[in-house]
Amino acid sequence: MFKNILSVGGITLVSRVTGFFRDVVLAAALGAGPLADAFVVAMRLPNMFRSLFGEGAFSAAYVPSYTRLRTTEGPAAAQNFAAQIQTVLLASQLILLAIALVAMPWVVRALAPGFAVDDAKFDLAVTLSRITFPYLLFMTLVTQLTGSLNAVNRFAAGAFAPVLLNLSMIAALLLAFLFPSATHAAAWGVTFSGVAQLLLLVAAAKRADVLPGLVRPTNEPEMRDFWRAFWPAVIGSSGVQIAVFVDLILSTLLPAGGPATIYYADRIYQLPIGVLAIAGATVLLPEMSRRIAAGDVEGAHRAQSRIFAFTLALSGPVFAAILAIPDLIMRAAFVRGDFTTADASASAAVLAAYGLGLPAIVLIGSAVASFRARGDTKTPMLISFAAIGINVLLKIALAPRIGAPGLAFATAVGAWINLIALVIVARKRGLMQATDDFSRILAIVALATIAAGATYYFAQAPVERLVAMAPWLRDLIALAIVGFAGCAIYAVIMLAGARAAGVKLARR
Repeated sequence: MFKNILSVGGITLVSRVTGFFRDVVLAAALGAGPLADAFVVAMRLPNMFRSLFGEGAFSAAYVPSYTRLRTTEGPAAAQNFAAQIQTVLLASQLILLAIALVAMPWVVRALAPGFAVDDAKFDLAVTLSRITFPYLLFMTLVTQLTGSLNAVNRFAAGAFAPVLLNLSMIAALLLAFLFPSATHAAAWGVTFSGVAQLLLLVAAAKRADVLPGLVRPTNEPEMRDFWRAFWPAVIGSSGVQIAVFVDLILSTLLPAGGPATIYYADRIYQLPIGVLAIAGATVLLPEMSRRIAAGDVEGAHRAQSRIFAFTLALSGPVFAAILAIPDLIMRAAFVRGDFTTADASASAAVLAAYGLGLPAIVLIGSAVASFRARGDTKTPMLISFAAIGINVLLKIALAPRIGAPGLAFATAVGAWINLIALVIVARKRGLMQATDDFSRILAIVALATIAAGATYYFAQAPVERLVAMAPWLRDLIALAIVGFAGCAIYAVIMLAGARAAGVKLARR
């Protein structure tokens, strides 16, 4: 299991690194002004629908059903089920795409009302959104194929697919002279990547013999079970997307650059989430589903507890850095081209606010697996709605007062409420059980994180003075030195604490 997590995490790390370079090129080309704002809206629209109906909700219903069928009735039954699902997905996405292309002006006006006062920005956002929206069709099919591959322990292709998005956008931006503008190039790069990702997953699914065809959907028991699990999961995911919609709406009402400021901070914030949270949850859900289907409930709980500890241990130094040196991180990452030091400072405040919720965010997916592995999507849905309700109210209250950081802080608070509620309910129902050494691991991680944070904070000023005479990349060199020092302190304390407490997990 840990081998799979490291495989997914390693490939996802490649994805996030290439994504970082993509955002560096994007920031240099577009900056954090009106052009970037229009592109952010165009990129978020298909991704919000994808998150609502795709990844989370779909995987929650599809992976346990597909895994259960394959385990109990064999590959043929699972393939027939997958073919029916794929037919429904393709038909529904083609209809949605046709409607969206026609209705895009009204969609943009509803989700980005702040753009209505600037005709040029509004028209650009509509044009770019029409270019990017087909990405949703391709990624919906990619999500299903990824779920089928994950169910048979083939994680590499699904984890690598986002790399193609990054490479496609970088290539398009480098060829921006062939497009009306750099923003148009970036938008076309998104859609081209959807085609590339689908081709990659089709090839991988064919090699693994899990590529479904197209058949007429039926009302068989497995399909009824899927829809019973899917719609509560969609409703649960809609809670998160409501918060995203509110973020988008409120950010467009902020001064110019508001959506872009949030976007660039979010890109840094998503690095540990993508590498750790998604990798852990991706591996854990089919693992727990298989163990529970086989009657090994204790083994499922043990696997979940180990992934909790593993994720926390690896996210500690990143959490400390985001809180201690957000300004240095943003300067080193993006200050070049049209992206200024002032833009970096604004994004740093948002990054720090997001960072307060990082430990909760990286654990939520693994906590939800307690319920989804048993086919229960209703409980996470209800918990998600409660957390999102508080989240949205905080956003509405804080955005007019403190701007973009208020939106990020509300997200952090909502994440903690969500995680705490999931853990409490799961433990009360006997769906989650920590291993004996979990509390010791948690204490060691907390101590090491505090020490790393202090190292980052106090090392920043002297290191910046030390590298002030460097001819170029001063911020990047300073971040590398400070980051290495903090991570070294973290590793030493983790290893020493693990040895003193007799914990074996940290060594592995």
